[in-house]
Amino acid sequence: MTAPITLYTTQRCPYCLRARALLDNKGAAYRDIAVDGAPELRREMMERSGRRTVPQIWIGEQHIGGFDDLYRLEIAGQLDLLLGPDSGS
Repeated sequence: MTAPITLYTTQRCPYCLRARALLDNKGAAYRDIAVDGAPELRREMMERSGRRTVPQIWIGEQHIGGFDDLYRLEIAGQLDLLLGPDSGS
């Protein structure tokens, strides 16, 4: 079973696009919460993560961070382990 994935993003953020593309390539389903023009959702993201920038990514209850953090996990071969047995390239 794949851990639930949550992303807080904006539509025009290049790092958000890259995070979505990486997860799409893995076949991972995710909940994409757009914070464009939604101050209450941005506030929720900031309270959960302690960060102001997008994307902010969670796999299960684990806060991954932004795209750079997600990509570091991929390069280290750890992302598939976090995503679960149904994922992988």
